[in-house]
Amino acid sequence: MRTLERSRPDLSEFLRTRRERLAPEDVGLPRVRRRRTPGLRREEVAALAGVGLTWYTWLEQGRDIGVSADFLDNLARVLKLDATERRHLFLLAHERPPAEPAKTFCIVPPLAIRLMTDLAPHMAYIINLRWDILACNQQAEQLFGFGKHQPARRNLLWLLFTDPSLRQTFAGWDTDAPAMLESFRRDFAAARDDVDARALVEELEHVSPDFKVWWRQQDVHAPCTGLRTFLIGGQRQDFEYTSLSLDGGQHLRLLVYAEIKA
Repeated sequence: MRTLERSRPDLSEFLRTRRERLAPEDVGLPRVRRRRTPGLRREEVAALAGVGLTWYTWLEQGRDIGVSADFLDNLARVLKLDATERRHLFLLAHERPPAEPAKTFCIVPPLAIRLMTDLAPHMAYIINLRWDILACNQQAEQLFGFGKHQPARRNLLWLLFTDPSLRQTFAGWDTDAPAMLESFRRDFAAARDDVDARALVEELEHVSPDFKVWWRQQDVHAPCTGLRTFLIGGQRQDFEYTSLSLDGGQHLRLLVYAEIKA
């Protein structure tokens, strides 16, 4: 049995209700005083979406027909779906969300700042897809020293490969750095059309031989959780770390380090 069969009835009902909530004048059609059914007719939706009536009728009836992402975007426009409804449409029709352009510019919500601050005494900081340090708590600042750098250089990947003092903070830099770069590659794939993300990679290839070699190996490491050891006051201290998604739409993540007590 096709897995989409489970969502076909929901897709049918969703399209019907979205169609019936619209009046002809909402989509630029002339107003008709008497209509036997509420909202738009199927033939009106089909015409506005640029498809045949029979084909659209089959879709709304939940029949097993394939639809493209371009058509779903067009249908979302015709039915005046908001972002949440558009995503729901894609999930029902494709069982996956629509592809969204990945942007590295974003504003950290105040509640996220509060959450990060309240994690003390654990170290915590917030990054975007480009791995810019958007915010950090006092404990993370004390160890990583993000604040001593110009705002444009407060990027975890840049500092990892160009800041000697930060390099010495990682007890296992030779293994930690390539592993972190492999995790970054996953985010770079999502943001590869972002000019700032590409510029970061190109600049690092010029200034760091290690980065250039490891980057061109094309290795990818998905998990952002595990163990890491830092040198703090000349002493080795072990930490567990994990990455938490804060805002999927803005691609914000919260990194948290919790010291392992002996």
